[in-house]
Amino acid sequence: QVQLVESGGGLVEAGGSLTLSCAASGLTFTRYSMGWFRQAPGKEREFVAATSWIGGAKYYADSVKGRFSISRDNAKNTVYLQMNSLKREDAAVYYCAASIYISQLNSNDKYSNWGQGTQVTVSS
Repeated sequence: QVQLVESGGGLVEAGGSLTLSCAASGLTFTRYSMGWFRQAPGKEREFVAATSWIGGAKYYADSVKGRFSISRDNAKNTVYLQMNSLKREDAAVYYCAASIYISQLNSNDKYSNWGQGTQVTVSS
């Protein structure tokens, strides 16, 4: 019954911005930490950003720190990823995930539910 649906992916020029959304249903959204991961072709899935459900702490991968921002709207059961100054290496399928934990949120083992992903393509 739990469903996470990503949207907002697409083609963007290098240096540009894009905002991804993840709409959650079938869970008590306020009691779940939310995270974003990404996977490029031939690469392992990697952590991008997360926010904990207690305290609202935010975490970012070093590769996106200062460029990406995670936020959530609990009234809409939606988590966002604002991506700025996009680089070619940011191109990947981006996945939203939900977790009952509040620490080690950079680990995919902490997440119980995953979306199906949205493609981000960065052009020159």
